Amino acid sequence: MGSQKRDDTLYIDKEALATLSMLQEGIFSPVDKLLNSTEAKAVDETSTYKGKFFPFSFILAPSGKRNEEVLKKSQRGDKLYILVDGELNGEIIVDDIFKIDPIQRVEKIFKTSNPEHPGVKDVLGRLGHYAVSGKFKINYKRVKETKEKIQKAKEEIGAQKVTAMMVNAKPLHRAHERMIRTALEDNDLVVLFLQKPYRREKFDFELRCRALEYYITRYLPKNRVIVVPFENTYIFAGYHNIILDAIAAKNFGCNSLTIGENHSGIGIYYDKERKSDYDKKLRDIDFKLNVVSEYVYCNECRTLVSTHTCPHGGHHHIKYKAGFLQGLLERGLLPPAVLVRREISAIYLSTLFPNRFKDLIEEYSNFFPSNGLIEEIDDEKFYLEIMKLHQTVSLT
Repeated sequence: MGSQKRDDTLYIDKEALATLSMLQEGIFSPVDKLLNSTEAKAVDETSTYKGKFFPFSFILAPSGKRNEEVLKKSQRGDKLYILVDGELNGEIIVDDIFKIDPIQRVEKIFKTSNPEHPGVKDVLGRLGHYAVSGKFKINYKRVKETKEKIQKAKEEIGAQKVTAMMVNAKPLHRAHERMIRTALEDNDLVVLFLQKPYRREKFDFELRCRALEYYITRYLPKNRVIVVPFENTYIFAGYHNIILDAIAAKNFGCNSLTIGENHSGIGIYYDKERKSDYDKKLRDIDFKLNVVSEYVYCNECRTLVSTHTCPHGGHHHIKYKAGFLQGLLERGLLPPAVLVRREISAIYLSTLFPNRFKDLIEEYSNFFPSNGLIEEIDDEKFYLEIMKLHQTVSLT
């Protein structure tokens, strides 16, 4: 696409690149382009685009002095190159350059501009004061590949009813499992959009994907559940995240979105003054929202139950709190099997603490009972064998 000079290049990060790729692939339809100043103002004032609900304008306003200098000098018709981590990833033909107010922008996204809000702080740090619109081309294949994978899965089983679930699986626990099974009862295909952040973390995407694939392969009709990456950019972090998730799921080829009652944005949905407003927006985009009961472990029922059907008080309930389960795993502890399937715990722990039991395995390789055959023990199997001993109750 030609050589890049300082005055014809925009520098953006991978998160912005993925967001532009989703726009290019129609994931935010009816919004199908970067909006110019007139269009952006209209959307921000009316929350509609082409007669459909959309919560805020879709713009590209990269931060940094170099980007600001480039945009201030650019004229309509100029070609600007897009670089990410030093690599050429696209280009844009300038149509309009206009000034924006970053504070107003974050208020539209988050309904607050409080710098203590983690989302506000993050977005303010990556927003510039000038936006650019125009035809663009992005080289980023993952979003297109995700659309193709979903379409292929639908065609293979002739799926008519397809629901989406946005999941973190940090870690995958028993309540997740129940939600997935519940979704399968009413749908031909369940698409698990595994959120993929742009910061390094202990429970990385590959680890969480491995755990999900293990569960699907062994315990579910595997042709009816698929895992795909979801580019979880800042666009989805705000006040309207449920609606934006629904818009994205629809444009990826799903008919509905399934969420739990304890979803981060569900309080807004159930607020009496807001519920009718949310229902209207969902009807406007012609999409269905399935809200699944919150599941807990009841020590009286001695099983996983819905909070709507269990007769026992909340003091008998153990909630599936991701933070607590993460804390156990990060400290190298096996969560109880009633909370996390033991095989899933073994996957997480053997990855978080590689070669943790190397010396023990070498010295006590024959410590555990076996079927009489020589079996190779690795860290993952070591966790499973330890869990079996924990669950032995005759001497406890």
